[in-house]
Amino acid sequence: MSGKQASKGGAANRSKKPAKGGAEEKREDALQAVILADSFQDRFRPFALEKPRCLLPLVNVPVIEYTLEYLASNGVQEVFIYCGAHSEDVETYINDSDRWSPESNLCPFSSVDFIRVSDASSIGDFLRDLDKRSLISGDFILIHGDVVANIPLDGILARHRARREANRDACMTIVLRLTGDSPHRAAKARGITPVFVVDPTNGRCLQYEEMHPLQKDKYVKLDESVFEYAELEMRTDLIDCGIDICTPDVLALWSESFDYELPRKNFLHGVLKDWELNGKIISAEILEEGYGARASNLQMYDCISKDILHRWTLPYVPDSNLLHGQAYKYKRGLWLEDGAHIAKNSTVTKSVLGKTAFVDTGSTISSSIIGRRCQIGKNVRIENSYIWDDAVIEDGATVLHSIVANGAVIGKHSYIPQGALISYGVRISAGTQLPSKPLPRISLLTSEGEPAKTDIELVGNDGKGAQYKEPEDDEDSDSEDEGDADPAVLQSSLIYSLAGLNISTESISTLATHDSDDDLSDDEYEQGFQAKANRERLSSFASDDSAAAAMKLDQFHGDAVHGLVDALRADDNEDFDSAKLEFMGLRLANNASDSMMRKAIAVAFATRAAELMSSENDGLEPTKAAGQALTSKKGAVKFITEVGVGGNKVELHAEFALALQKALAAIKGLDSARAGTLLAALLQQLYNLDVLEEEGILAWWADARAAENDILSKIKERSRVLVEWLENADEEDSNEDSDEEDEDSD
Repeated sequence: MSGKQASKGGAANRSKKPAKGGAEEKREDALQAVILADSFQDRFRPFALEKPRCLLPLVNVPVIEYTLEYLASNGVQEVFIYCGAHSEDVETYINDSDRWSPESNLCPFSSVDFIRVSDASSIGDFLRDLDKRSLISGDFILIHGDVVANIPLDGILARHRARREANRDACMTIVLRLTGDSPHRAAKARGITPVFVVDPTNGRCLQYEEMHPLQKDKYVKLDESVFEYAELEMRTDLIDCGIDICTPDVLALWSESFDYELPRKNFLHGVLKDWELNGKIISAEILEEGYGARASNLQMYDCISKDILHRWTLPYVPDSNLLHGQAYKYKRGLWLEDGAHIAKNSTVTKSVLGKTAFVDTGSTISSSIIGRRCQIGKNVRIENSYIWDDAVIEDGATVLHSIVANGAVIGKHSYIPQGALISYGVRISAGTQLPSKPLPRISLLTSEGEPAKTDIELVGNDGKGAQYKEPEDDEDSDSEDEGDADPAVLQSSLIYSLAGLNISTESISTLATHDSDDDLSDDEYEQGFQAKANRERLSSFASDDSAAAAMKLDQFHGDAVHGLVDALRADDNEDFDSAKLEFMGLRLANNASDSMMRKAIAVAFATRAAELMSSENDGLEPTKAAGQALTSKKGAVKFITEVGVGGNKVELHAEFALALQKALAAIKGLDSARAGTLLAALLQQLYNLDVLEEEGILAWWADARAAENDILSKIKERSRVLVEWLENADEEDSNEDSDEEDEDSD
């Protein structure tokens, strides 16, 4: 059957190259891959209404190109593509490709098969259908059609097969990437946190759960069976690469339950939970090198785009020219394709410009992807955005951290706020300022795919398009009071935000500063390319003040501080254990670092001490306020010692003192003098309680960060008397020791 013939009603469209000599004998050894080109999710709408996710441009290359190149580089010979929605578009794209068409001499695969399942509504339906077809002859790679990766699979396959040889029940290996201190943007993505419970001695996966900020219970309930193992690790520091090595037994497991719809939340969780019934073993391959991530939502699309520009995905970068006919060249932070033109007096930095894209005079473009044939007018400002092919941005317009799809027109002097999604063919009239709330998602189509009635109030008199609205889905939403909110809402926009999601951080101060995602200087950016083959971790990205810490604090800090302060305020509970359990649950859910926990604890106790000094709380003097904040709850001092300070090292004690100082400086309405007096009282109390040692306090005093601005200097100065007393006490102790040594020598 020709590769350009459409399959009908669930039939497989099999496209093969002519067989070579000996091909029949080698058929069993052919490495097969199954690409899931449809996820049955709506996280890329309204764009996915008109084009499948796998064909959307990722740094001006359709997403599925990265997946296919990855499979080809790992020696895959036979590919099965489950298309789902827009299946004709996917088949046409592959069959018309000079690289992937089964009829092309350039195609690295021996066969490319398209499979349609007319009544499929989930990935589970795809895989149950695959089980019925008996197309899989041995181990195969199950991969999503939105994967970008450069992780070699040969070693992983060898270890998978060795486990299979040793135990026939070993049926699956999941490829995971350790986040660690990685500077990859994909490692900092937020929303739903996968939780893998693993036996560290052999990599066996014992339990799988998911956590997110909207769930009511901020903890994971472990199955009793996992405690039968000598060792176990609960891992929340892993990126799920969307790559699995499977045996045909995996397909049989999918067929055994029609409740399985999602690969992780349903299938993996269910198979591990029912291990005693099915007897199958699933392993986790945890890697510290290489890149692997899914463009599974708009935020991951954003993250992976940045990672591609910073060359973490080598060799899959713009100047590799993955598409036939591309001709990108890189020079000092810019990728320019043939025919791209930047007029004089325009500034373009850290960006990609496609073929014949035109930027007129006076315009500024930074950290953005501009597609082919795009027209950028005069005095335009574009930051951190994605402008797809044939879009027009007219004179004086501003586009901030948004996506503007093919053929869309942004009129003169219009303003597009952060997080806006402007779909295909939309027109924004001249002078229109789109609102930031709700985030603009403007489309020519409704959620049912019907033409939308233009909203002139939104897009202007000459505009086209309307706000896209998802249909209410009562079946998927949790309407009951005791249920958790749907976490999909966290990943439905380009910008991660908890605003409006009933997660309160009211009256809680924060140490986090929300810097731009584009936090590299020109020199640092350029250095990344000079060392493009170097995959060593960059410790500067993991510092307390880095954008990575700021991103994580945004998710963890508010909830953690709020819970601790509420516990300290409570009159009906003198025990701090429940607050500690909730805090550690939040830490687990958000993979919070030690420094993040330290800051949250410092802010909570500083906030409570400041409250006790206010007139609403009888205006306690600083010493009494500090003492009550620290000691009123049983177990609070121990909690600060073990979790807040976290050890006996001098630098840890100094860091906690610094965190307290910065926390007090951030409290509104607390002047520097009172904040300094309260800090001195807190340090004195913590010293008396043996939480902080004098060496730690003296190290804090000597730290330049404690006086890096006028406010901190004024607050620090109030502790001078305490510091001098500690220094004198230390000298007296030294003198006494010296006198005792003299007496002993006599």
